Amino acid sequence: MSHEGIRIVPEDAARKAEASQARELSHNAIQPQHIRVNQTEGTGIEIDWKDGHASRWSFAWLRDACPCATCVEERESTGRKPGEPKPKPKTALPIFKPPLRPEKVQPVGRYAISFQWNDGHTSGIYSWHYLRSVCQCDACRKNAGA
Repeated sequence: MSHEGIRIVPEDAARKAEASQARELSHNAIQPQHIRVNQTEGTGIEIDWKDGHASRWSFAWLRDACPCATCVEERESTGRKPGEPKPKPKTALPIFKPPLRPEKVQPVGRYAISFQWNDGHTSGIYSWHYLRSVCQCDACRKNAGA
């Protein structure tokens, strides 16, 4: 068993992080009606929610928004937001990296989806609540900034 995604944080820090990510969402707002994983095309996922809203994310954005403890801690230490890519290292010769995409996608119970990424990362569990709270549509991004 891997311990990659486990970290211990003080209770007050956990409550603060939870409060900053919490957003009041109705039951239907976090219940998918249709889920499309465009794995063959490599474009990303699309979710139509039961409240009529539609959300879309690219695979690269999702990988950079991984909600596992290791990725969250790394993003926080560098001041990046979910979905914001890591700065590219300055090297003399650029190294080719294949586009990020999942090699395997599977449901996690009735509350989430997980990806086995082509970069080897597997510990992120993307809950429906998390995905809806990081929706990238114009309306949601505008509300998140308010």
